[in-house]
Amino acid sequence: MKIGNLLRRILFMFVTVCLLTGFTVAHKGYELYKNVLSENNLNERVEAMKDKDEYTYYKDLPNVYINAVVSVEDKRFFKHEGIDLIAIGRAVLHDIQAGRYVEGGSTITQQLAKNMFFNQDKEITRKIAEVLMAFELEKHYTKEQIFELYVNGIYFGDGYYNVGEASKGYFNKPPKDMSDYESTLLAGVPNAPSKYAPTKNLKLAQMRQKKVISRMEACGYFSSKEAETVAQQIVLIN
Repeated sequence: MKIGNLLRRILFMFVTVCLLTGFTVAHKGYELYKNVLSENNLNERVEAMKDKDEYTYYKDLPNVYINAVVSVEDKRFFKHEGIDLIAIGRAVLHDIQAGRYVEGGSTITQQLAKNMFFNQDKEITRKIAEVLMAFELEKHYTKEQIFELYVNGIYFGDGYYNVGEASKGYFNKPPKDMSDYESTLLAGVPNAPSKYAPTKNLKLAQMRQKKVISRMEACGYFSSKEAETVAQQIVLIN
């Protein structure tokens, strides 16, 4: 057998194995999604979240806080339908460059799906199930409802498990009364609560806050003057 023919056969076998593996993983992800959905009533799970203490409705969240979270977590949140292909492509590129899993490209909807139904592992099967559940959430709930559920189900450090607890714990006020400074500070905390909780290390929290403000300006939520005004408050507090 000629070397050229042998290489073509090896390549064909390799591609076939990759396709079969991909189909198998996708099927397992779909099965996981269906099993989780059959075992959990989506509406009941949502209502259970709403029954928690300090649950905060979307209408009671400051616009600056909403815009800050979207800017740093999922800037195309109000435009996509559950997943962000651009973010996924960027994440895959970064992972390849790093030679390991360093970025996931998850949207706010995907993060909500993960927090509500799945564990925190990074297996591809779970990721596929998470994407399918994100589509399910987008089908039954508005963007405002999804955002509301998201900030009421994430950890803010210091034992605070939703935005209401965090606002009262850190600032001694309900979320609707948060200032621009407090809104941008709190928006950066869930990225790494043990690191950015204001009570742990205020300087680190404010360094993260500056990134939040910068992202808001880049996304068009803050003018340069508005961004500068909030940033100056950081200096004054120091």
